[in-house]
Amino acid sequence: MSTEARRAPFPPRPADDPAPAEPEPQVEDEPSVFVPRRPLERPRETRPPVPEARLTTPPPPPPASARFPDAPPAPTPAETTTRLRPVPADPEPAVPVPPPPAWSPAPAPDPALSWNAPWPVGAFGQPEPYEEPVRGPGPLARLRGRTGVAAVCVVLGLGLIGGALAGSWLTGEDDGPTADSGFAAAGSLWHNVPVDQLFPPTVQGTGAGPGGADRSWTRIAVAPDTGCAGAFDPLLARALAPVGCARLLRATYTDATETHVTTVGLLFTKADPAAMTGLAARFRTERLDRRTDLLPLPYAAKGTPAAGFGARQRASWTVSVLTDAPIVAFAVSGWADGRTVDTPEPAPDAVRSGATSAPAQAGLGNEAQGLADRIQRKLRQTVSPATEKPS
Repeated sequence: MSTEARRAPFPPRPADDPAPAEPEPQVEDEPSVFVPRRPLERPRETRPPVPEARLTTPPPPPPASARFPDAPPAPTPAETTTRLRPVPADPEPAVPVPPPPAWSPAPAPDPALSWNAPWPVGAFGQPEPYEEPVRGPGPLARLRGRTGVAAVCVVLGLGLIGGALAGSWLTGEDDGPTADSGFAAAGSLWHNVPVDQLFPPTVQGTGAGPGGADRSWTRIAVAPDTGCAGAFDPLLARALAPVGCARLLRATYTDATETHVTTVGLLFTKADPAAMTGLAARFRTERLDRRTDLLPLPYAAKGTPAAGFGARQRASWTVSVLTDAPIVAFAVSGWADGRTVDTPEPAPDAVRSGATSAPAQAGLGNEAQGLADRIQRKLRQTVSPATEKPS
C-alpha cells in the first residue's frame, strides 16, 4: 500500500500568523517498509527572561550626632601646614633672552691638538728648566789622553820585560828549553844515550806492512860507531859533505820470518839549524832521495841472516834530513837469501798503491819506510826528556 495516498496535505501558512504552531506528531497505523522511521522530536523548553539588574546608589551614612546623640561634637583639627607667602600682584619682570648669534663658519682646527703634534714640554707638571748641554773633550784632548795611556802601557811593559831579563841574568837560569837547546841536545845523543834506547832490540810496526798489515822487527846486529867513510855511495857522500859527519850509528833488523833484512842508520852532523834546513830543501827540490846512484850502504854482519846483504842486494831505501836535530836518518832493505836486485826502488814509490815492481810486491818498501819512521819517533821521544830541565 502506498503511503502517499493516505497522508493528508498540509494547509497553507497564513500570512499574518507570527509563529506557526507546531503540528502534533502523527502516529502511523502501520510502519512503511519503504520510508525509514524518524525519531520523535521532543518539544523545545522555553525559559522565562531574566530581569535586568538596576544599579542603585546607597544612601550616605547618618552623621555621628544622629547615630550617637549623647556624644560630644568632634573637634576641628588645627592647621599645621605652613602657609606660603602671598604672591605679589605685580610679578618681577622677565630677563630678556638675547637672540641667537648669526651663523659664522667653523674655526680652523688647532695644529697643536693633532695626534701628530709633538708632546708639549711639562704638560703634566712645571716646565722643564733649560740646561746647557754637556760637551765632551775635543778631538785633540782625546788624542792626547790616548797617547798618554799608550805611553804608560809601553813603559810598564818594558819594565816587566827588563825585570824578567835581569832576574834571569842574576840567577843564571833560563825560562825553559828552546829550539837551540833541543837542537844541541839531539846532537850529543850518540854518546849520552845507550844504544838500546836508540835502536831497541824489538820494534813493533802496527799497520806498517802492505795493506795495513802488522810488522815486527828484531835487531840482529849493531855496527860500532865510526865515521862516514865507506857508508854511502860516492855521490851521496858528496851531497852530505856540507853538513859534516860527527858520528855514524847503524843497526840491522830482520822480520819475523827472517825473509827480509833492513839496515837503519843515524848520521850525526856538525851543522847548525840553518845548514840542516838548507840541506833538507835541496833534497826536496832536487829529489835526491829518489836517485838510484845516491843510496846508503847496508851493514852485513857475519853469522846473521844479513851476512850476504851487500850493495847488489839493496832493493828499497829512504833518506830523511831532519831540521829540528843535526841528524840524517836512513834505511835500506833487501832479501835475506842474498838475491840481487838490478833496479832498486825508493820506498815512497814502492809503498804506493798499484806498484808492480819486485820490491813493491815483496813489501821491501814497507820494511824500509816503516822501520825508519819508528826509529825516528823513538829518537824524538829520547830528545824531549833530554831538553827538559830538572826541577
